[in-house]
Amino acid sequence: MGLISGILGLPLAPLRGTVAVAEQVLRQAEETYYDPATIRAQLEDVDRRRQSGELSDDEATAWEDELVERLMEGQRRPREERA
Repeated sequence: MGLISGILGLPLAPLRGTVAVAEQVLRQAEETYYDPATIRAQLEDVDRRRQSGELSDDEATAWEDELVERLMEGQRRPREERA
């Protein structure tokens, strides 16, 4: 990077840092959202809540469908996005 472009780009440095942090937060959130262990724990919670009567069969089935879809989507995602 040249001296002039470095000086002219200096005011954008905080913005670049903010964007980098936002991208990292997004990556971490997606990693957690698609984590198979997290999804399994949520499926177990749905089953427990169904057994206790907190959720009807229809509600539990809807939650399970959504969680299984998340699990499948997580497996379809390219490795670079998951790493």
